[in-house]
Amino acid sequence: MSNTTAAVTETATGLTFNIVDYIVFTLLLLCSAGIGVYFGFFSKAKNTTEEYLRGGKKMKTLPIAISLVASQLSGIAIMSIPAESYAYGFNIIFMVLAMIPTVPILIYVIVPVFYENKVSNCYEYLELRFNKRTRQLVTATFVGSTFLMLPVYMFVPALAFSQVTGINIHLINTMVSSICVFYTMLGGIKAVVWTDVVQGGIMLLSVVLVGVLGTIRTGGLGTVIDYASEGGRLNFDFRLDPRIRMSFWGAFSGGLFMWMGKVGMDQSCVQRIVSLPTYFHAKKSLIIAGIGFVTIMSFNCFAGIIMFARYHGCDPMLAGLVSKPDKMMPFFVQDIVGHISGMPGVFISCVFSAALSTLSAHLNSFAGVVYFDYIKPNIRHTEARANATMKLVVIGMGIYCIVGGYIVQQFNSILQTMVTITGITTGSVVGVFLLGMCVPRVNSKTAITAILFSVIVMIWIILKAQMSLRAGHIKYEPLPTSIDQCEARNFHAIISAVSASNTTATTPGTTTATPLITGAFSSNREFSIFEISFYWYKFLGAALVFVWAIPMSYVWRDQGEKLNPKLFTPFVRRFIAVPNSVQELEELPLKGPLPKDATELEIDVAERKEGVLSHH
Repeated sequence: MSNTTAAVTETATGLTFNIVDYIVFTLLLLCSAGIGVYFGFFSKAKNTTEEYLRGGKKMKTLPIAISLVASQLSGIAIMSIPAESYAYGFNIIFMVLAMIPTVPILIYVIVPVFYENKVSNCYEYLELRFNKRTRQLVTATFVGSTFLMLPVYMFVPALAFSQVTGINIHLINTMVSSICVFYTMLGGIKAVVWTDVVQGGIMLLSVVLVGVLGTIRTGGLGTVIDYASEGGRLNFDFRLDPRIRMSFWGAFSGGLFMWMGKVGMDQSCVQRIVSLPTYFHAKKSLIIAGIGFVTIMSFNCFAGIIMFARYHGCDPMLAGLVSKPDKMMPFFVQDIVGHISGMPGVFISCVFSAALSTLSAHLNSFAGVVYFDYIKPNIRHTEARANATMKLVVIGMGIYCIVGGYIVQQFNSILQTMVTITGITTGSVVGVFLLGMCVPRVNSKTAITAILFSVIVMIWIILKAQMSLRAGHIKYEPLPTSIDQCEARNFHAIISAVSASNTTATTPGTTTATPLITGAFSSNREFSIFEISFYWYKFLGAALVFVWAIPMSYVWRDQGEKLNPKLFTPFVRRFIAVPNSVQELEELPLKGPLPKDATELEIDVAERKEGVLSHH
């Protein structure tokens, strides 16, 4: 951006933070830090790993529900999802609506297994169901994806703050990451959850206010829908071609497996779910969380449609005022509510709240996984040593997040980058959990090779896709925009930017497409799996696990090994055949003289009472 355009940016619709905004933002950070100090120094709780990671298993239903919502609404969601619907249309709502079937799957298929087996770490289940190597392999994918994603989670809000204040983005990243590390390190899971409650309230207030005020400033809901329809933003795509960037099928299936993986099979969320006292509390909490998530995210998706209607015929990106879609949301907020003292501060606080809640949850769970899976086996364990080690891990990851910001700065589309990175492993993790809970005949050898097969194939597909992107075979041009109505709509700041940068009223969507190209909405190339949309990656990764595991389960059969029926989801247990010899034991009296071979029979009865079944 030229100096002239930068000067225009500073004068456009009050695009600056004032003293009230700084106060609002500072109060949020101080509140978060204060919660950490309280639970770290003043809360009457034991200094144990159980307290630090699960709050003594005495957490409350509503705070956990709010925390689950807050941690899923990362800064990426607040910033990048409106940008997605602004540029490519409203089909992304199907990814949000995929949470509706996800909640019953979590409640009736996945979470009961965790509670009945009393696991505190979801990866413990894989060791119980398969073996230690399976657990280590999936834990490694969690550690790897956490390393890749944490700098992204923190960098996005720093980008928003820099956009409205002009302060160096890496300075902001350092300051806020340090505060997050501080309260997470001191207060553990309780600090994470209660800061999420505060931050969740700020997020809800901000998203709803921006949506309502944006609709009013644009001319009402009817005007918003008319402009969005005219611009093609409300055209829902039900075609089956998986190369389409965002269709109903890709968004819904990708969302279903993403939410299953993020909420039900990722330790950062499972840790909070199993910190509730009973399964009933967990069920109630997940229902509340699902309703809250769909509500806030629907507002968030529609914010992009409101944004498009607001700048219909006068696109700030095309004018050169905004460099990329990920920066549109802070520009829009300053335009809509910049004149209301403190409101820009509330929005930026919202973005940071989302980032802080996600980062703190991942830091806390990451510290627990690293300690119990990698450090504890190699040291003499004491509660004090465990807590000190986990706090050091949190500090180390905080430093890594700050450094990682320099790499994230180079990404063009942060949402696309995030979905692509997580596509490598999320599908395989979801696949192996579902495999373990729903397919009794699958053994550990089959599970491990299925994970490896899925991850290797996904890496191959994603690398080839990136090569196609670089070669220009895949080119996701957004829907058309223009700047030919700026004067009619009195956008004087954007008109000035157009004049300063000599931008013409053409749009990316109206340029002549390169022959044989896979675009966001169509393709004239021969079908190739390497050109499918990145939204299909999670579904494909999970499908590959089953494609490998089902036939191989007939090759590598169990040798009569005994499995606990509690390791399977409730509806599968009724189909597990119980041998007659074991069924007859139910009819034997537990009192009175024991028949011949009493010792063996006593053991068998005890096993039956514990629920151990012979599996064939």
